[in-house]
Amino acid sequence: MTTKLMKIQTRPDYVEEVYKALLDAISDGSLAPGARITQEEIAEQMAVSRSPVLQALRLLKKDGFIQDAPGRGILVSPLDPDWTGKLYEIRGALDMLAVRLAAERKETIDPELIINGRLASQSGVVKDLIDTDIAFHTAIYEASGNPLIAGSALVHWNHLRRVMGAVLQSSAQRQSIWDEHEAIANAIAAGDSKRAVELTDSHTSRARVNLVKRLSEVLKQQADHETA
Repeated sequence: MTTKLMKIQTRPDYVEEVYKALLDAISDGSLAPGARITQEEIAEQMAVSRSPVLQALRLLKKDGFIQDAPGRGILVSPLDPDWTGKLYEIRGALDMLAVRLAAERKETIDPELIINGRLASQSGVVKDLIDTDIAFHTAIYEASGNPLIAGSALVHWNHLRRVMGAVLQSSAQRQSIWDEHEAIANAIAAGDSKRAVELTDSHTSRARVNLVKRLSEVLKQQADHETA
């Protein structure tokens, strides 16, 4: 190898840990949409230097989770129904590709995922509702045999976690969602790629319309409350 690369200084690096902690706080609403955050406050609360915080904030800004605040500072990106709809379009395309590939391999999606999802729906615990939904779709990405799908879908799911959390705090999950999941899993196991894709298209389309509508309602209620 003749190409010379710049040396990287070896040092303790907490960027990934800080990024994940902030992303989790943004996703679960602990850091609410529109909340102002500062590098200094985060560094103090997490007991780390400002350097990894700065790098983590840059990554979060690049991924669209935070943005520059008016005047000065940084704020958590507001939720946007139109943007959410576009995220679902991308997620839908990835999901249809994944189920087609998984069906061609006649993969079996773990039935425990369906059972856990139904139990979460009965409990109504928001975190469990979101986690079981993501776990089911992640299993399909893995069953596709294409590792690039999961990586591509991850950033979109992180954004959707925020939306799902905001919406599910005020309303219940669609009752039919796990029936739809089970039908998709059955089509994959049967090797029926055409039906698996059709079911997934319908599933993500319904989810998109439902979630965007409910997010718009939630944001309107919040705006009305603030102006009351």
